[in-house]
Amino acid sequence: MWVLPAFSPCLVTHEEAFMSSAFDYDPQPRRASVAVDVGGVIVGGGAPVVVQSMTNTDTADIDGTVAQVAALHKAGSELVRITVDRDESAAAVPKIRERLERLGLDVPLVGDFHYIGHKLLTDHPACAEALAKYRINPGNVGFKDKKDKQFAEIIEMAIRYDKPVRIGVNWGSLDQELLTRLMDENKANGFPLTAQEVTRETIVQSALLSADLAEEIGLPRNRIILSAKVSGVQDLIAVYAMLSARSDHALHLGLTEAGMGTKGIVASSASLGILMQQGIGDTIRISLTPEPGGDRTREVQVAQELLQVMGFRQFIPVVAACPGCGRTTSTVFQELAQKIQDDIRRNMPVWREKYPGVEGLKVAVMGCIVNGPGESKHADIGISLPGTGEMPAAPVFIDGEKAMTLRGPNIAGDFETLVSDYIEKRYGRGQAAAE
Repeated sequence: MWVLPAFSPCLVTHEEAFMSSAFDYDPQPRRASVAVDVGGVIVGGGAPVVVQSMTNTDTADIDGTVAQVAALHKAGSELVRITVDRDESAAAVPKIRERLERLGLDVPLVGDFHYIGHKLLTDHPACAEALAKYRINPGNVGFKDKKDKQFAEIIEMAIRYDKPVRIGVNWGSLDQELLTRLMDENKANGFPLTAQEVTRETIVQSALLSADLAEEIGLPRNRIILSAKVSGVQDLIAVYAMLSARSDHALHLGLTEAGMGTKGIVASSASLGILMQQGIGDTIRISLTPEPGGDRTREVQVAQELLQVMGFRQFIPVVAACPGCGRTTSTVFQELAQKIQDDIRRNMPVWREKYPGVEGLKVAVMGCIVNGPGESKHADIGISLPGTGEMPAAPVFIDGEKAMTLRGPNIAGDFETLVSDYIEKRYGRGQAAAE
């Protein structure tokens, strides 16, 4: 049941064809995929790309895990994955679920299982019930003759509790038996593919073979999500191009071990951006390594901003601000832009309910007369602050028209008030109902 037709060099042609069109200006239509319901959140089937994240707390620490799940969900994570690695963490899962519900947080929890997932789900039925989805890595679900049996046990639990499963291949824990077999076949064929290409094919086959086995056991196709994570940008693009061409399963995108800071952000954005431009991907995670004590919600913010700047979804008002130059030696425009950005992020959980559609708001905070007025006209509301040597006056533009000029020592504060008033007038429920 684990045999696929032997692969051939023609697979390279698929990659080349993909890369030749990777830089089309307009996004290609979304790849058709089977919709999967994960605790009320639809992944695939044409639904908006879902943002997810993962905790880095010890799941057995109920207080710490609840706090981090709540923070991630508040930041905008629509699914949150937690590690279930031992009895203590499995026993904590239903308590975490209960605590979240008492807080009014209906965020689906995904259980991340490795090595002994079959045992934990069997021994802790309350955990199996409380989770919205199980994540299985076919590279470490079991080894040799135990692999199929332990994989089947997890799938049977998913069927029993009507839970979807993500079959998540990771090249850091790739099925070595499958890799060896494909390497041997490649050698017997005279090495038509490089070792890198064989590894990519192994990743794809591991996901597809596991999905086929899950369906044979009885898990419906609309209960399966696939992922194939690697840490190299070009490898990720190639692997998902191959996988998407050979399957209609919903796909989870993510660059594994993306790294810290700007490196992780750039690498994830480059790879996921290209794939989504090609219509590939139904849910994403930005796997950033946080600095010690760093904010875990950063990965959610980056995922949202990636989807928003590419025009796929809107999560939060956009604040346009110039980078600054010798004309803008004053820091007023930087401080104002930061203040408004921070206020927006802090208020969005309330604003989403109070001001429907506010995520589409565009605010401009510009630092001088060169691009300030023009950029402000393109925003819903914008201000052009005086640059170095300019008159101490700041024209404000609302809905493309100059509305007023602010002067005096409290220009920044006055503009903040104008932004608040604009939001209330345009997005307040009374105004929305009247329109």
